[in-house]
Amino acid sequence: MTLPLWIDFFDDLQHVRGRSQNTIMAYRRDIEMFIKFKDKFKITNLTDNKKIPEFYEFMKTEGLSQRSQARVISSLRTYFKFCETRGMKSPELRELRPPKVKTTLPKILTAEEFEKLFISSVVQDQPKNIRNQLTLLFLYGLGCRVSELIGLNINDFSATERWVKVLGKGRKERLIPLTETLYEILEKYLTDSRPSLAHNHNTDNSLLLNDRGHRPSRIDIWRWLASWSIKAGFDEPVHPHRFRHGCATALLEGGADLRSIQMLLGHSSIQTTQIYTSVSTATAQKAIDEHHPLSKMKDVAI
Repeated sequence: MTLPLWIDFFDDLQHVRGRSQNTIMAYRRDIEMFIKFKDKFKITNLTDNKKIPEFYEFMKTEGLSQRSQARVISSLRTYFKFCETRGMKSPELRELRPPKVKTTLPKILTAEEFEKLFISSVVQDQPKNIRNQLTLLFLYGLGCRVSELIGLNINDFSATERWVKVLGKGRKERLIPLTETLYEILEKYLTDSRPSLAHNHNTDNSLLLNDRGHRPSRIDIWRWLASWSIKAGFDEPVHPHRFRHGCATALLEGGADLRSIQMLLGHSSIQTTQIYTSVSTATAQKAIDEHHPLSKMKDVAI
């Protein structure tokens, strides 16, 4: 069984909204969960309120966490809203509500941890060494997603204006200014290191190149980070998104405003960026608990 406007919806996601293939597949998996539920219990719609708890229970039996359930509901609501724009009545849109999900603060990469990784990325081969450093500086200095990093091309760099053009989610472009340090390393990489990594015959326009002279894959980035994490003495590989969270938190604590951070990270909503204010508050609270003399006073008479 499929749902009405099934093909039209996914065509809209890809060609109108510009969603990535991974995002489209996630929508498909979420909506197929709903189809599986309807087929199993032979349900036509969810206008009967008694059916709504059954759907949530069904998702639980399928092993979905509250966060995953919320994502499924969000995907379904997007689909039903699309149907209504095409003139169809979708009563499910009024009935389906995402479960409350406890907000967890993102795990950041601290400046000290970044420095350890940076040192651990050093190798004897100078072209690879500069490539490794540039990779880490892009992740931490610009807050790039891995998909954005490996998608960078040479012509996305403007040497005169000193910025790089990043293609983010929904194929939205944003220009990110480079610091003096990052600009100098990027120039050195393009002049000295990249030609060597390209083995003098590479025609790939990719900014970064892997050891084989090709555009790096996600696996390449994960493999590099895992190797450097082990050398740095970390208990587990550093997740790429921790660089992004660390970048935003460092900027906020350094005095940057939320709008600038939103532009840098490519968030479509300022609400997404605001979570870093909570991270910054939590960091301050930890510092107070650890270092303020009043935190050591356990028994205070009032």
